[in-house]
Amino acid sequence: MGKSKKKSKILLDTPTSQRRRQQQNQSSNCFEGERLLNLLKSIHREIETANLSQRALPEKVWIKQQFSIGVNDVTRVLERMEPISEPGKTTQDSPVGSGGCKDSSLQLQAVLLSSNCNPRWLAKHVPSLASSRGVPLVFVKDKKGGSLALGKLVQIKTAIAIGIKAKGSGINKLVAEILEKIEAVDDTEVRQVG
Repeated sequence: MGKSKKKSKILLDTPTSQRRRQQQNQSSNCFEGERLLNLLKSIHREIETANLSQRALPEKVWIKQQFSIGVNDVTRVLERMEPISEPGKTTQDSPVGSGGCKDSSLQLQAVLLSSNCNPRWLAKHVPSLASSRGVPLVFVKDKKGGSLALGKLVQIKTAIAIGIKAKGSGINKLVAEILEKIEAVDDTEVRQVG
């Protein structure tokens, strides 16, 4: 009987520690205020530059090729990606052709997610789904509404979630740099805690 109590205590502690890690991870991945403005300006600048160099397509069509827009579309693309087998390993760590995704055109590099969407249940599943696929999340928080800021980025009124498709474009290089900075901050926080 004593062993079962210890096991149940361990099981109860595990979700709490996971929740704490997720909260720490979300705080370092959360962009708000001046940091959010800089992020959105740099992505918007990269979109304009890339769009000007590829004038063959109308702008709306080109944006749809670069981004997965909306919670439903992001969820659909994430569900088509294969789950990662090792925890902590991202889809960028594994080659595209070796099982990282069923269709390389459906691979997401990152997901921008409004952290203050209403109702919250609309996007509640996205963090766990992205984590199971090894896709990093960047939370956007704005007093006026992160969904308005994300929508403006892709020229629609609002967007709760935007997936950045891995196409090897300048946008992907910019996002890779942002993700490296976030990872460096996460590593520093882990060293300070440990």
